[in-house]
Amino acid sequence: MSTFYASYTTAIKLFCATIATITISTTAIAQADSINIVSTAVPFLRISPDARAGGMGDVAIATSADANASFWNISKVNFAKRRSSIAVNYTPWLKDLGLNDVYLATVAGYHQLDEVQAVTGSLRFFSLGNIQLTDYSGNLLNSVKPSEFAIDAGYTRMLNDKMSVGVVLRYINSRLVVGDVGTGVLYKAGNAVAADVSVYHDATDEGEGLRWGVVLSNLGSKIGYTNDAKNKDFIPANFGAGVSYTKDVDGSNKITFALDMNKLLVPAAPTATGVYSVDSANLAEYRTGGVVASWLKSFSDGTGVAKSMQFSTGVEYAYNDQFFVRAGYFYENRNRGNRKYATVGAGFKLDFMDINLSYLVPAGAGITRNPLSNTMRLGVCFKLGEL
Repeated sequence: MSTFYASYTTAIKLFCATIATITISTTAIAQADSINIVSTAVPFLRISPDARAGGMGDVAIATSADANASFWNISKVNFAKRRSSIAVNYTPWLKDLGLNDVYLATVAGYHQLDEVQAVTGSLRFFSLGNIQLTDYSGNLLNSVKPSEFAIDAGYTRMLNDKMSVGVVLRYINSRLVVGDVGTGVLYKAGNAVAADVSVYHDATDEGEGLRWGVVLSNLGSKIGYTNDAKNKDFIPANFGAGVSYTKDVDGSNKITFALDMNKLLVPAAPTATGVYSVDSANLAEYRTGGVVASWLKSFSDGTGVAKSMQFSTGVEYAYNDQFFVRAGYFYENRNRGNRKYATVGAGFKLDFMDINLSYLVPAGAGITRNPLSNTMRLGVCFKLGEL
């Protein structure tokens, strides 16, 4: 799996066993090399949730609208061809390792109230399976089944016939471990609230033309797992911008090219100096920093803005707007996670539903192995209401 995903899984296990003294952020500061991954709580919010985008390198900010817009840019739903739609997606996690109880499941939908307004809703559920807890000496404690979920509600409105804006309110629950697991500290489920704001511009004419979108997502509170108000982590606030262009080749054949750029609005933890008192003070300052200040600091944390950006590019070929073939590529700098992978996908439209499949091409080995390698993702969109 990639460094990012490996750190996520390992951090959760460490959290469950030793959260009293070690957290995801302290793990980051303990690294003395040049790699300084931005660690946040609830990183499942940044996992690509739908099979269509999954086949295009996780591009979706400015692609054509469907029910999965709730996860990417809800402002798109005003341009959807159906009055209402519901999408269901299932993503196995670490399937290549034979695990069956680790997965991301999502459901999302929208309803156009009239020609200028729409409402949206979605649910994300991430199961981390069964984890056996141990203490520092390796002695068995008890086992837990951590899980996380987020519930959204959104509203969008047309500004003119080509542009729409939207806002999402989100409740986040992260139940990694509850009670005393043998460390002497009482833990609880973490809770947070957040919001997304977005804009979408669709200048296409009869399906051909340019689209673009901008999204600020997961702008919200920190999340903590104890009653210690100073022991809280940032959630993955993010800035995203995307563009796509669709060319109608001959009335039956269309091709869409898309590009997304994303940047976490979370500063990297301070690198270790080797001096305990200095490192402790730096970490305390980092963890007690304000949320809004952290968004601004993410652009000047000394690690370089360019290195902190993630890029997704994808292409979608459509025949008669019924059969779809997709491909894409995702890139992330090695110092910020080192995710690099290619994807392929396909889709088929019926009168009442769309079926999408995606596959992440195996790449890397060991810690660079992606958890979605050799994994098929499935998504279904049920189309409701008139055209």
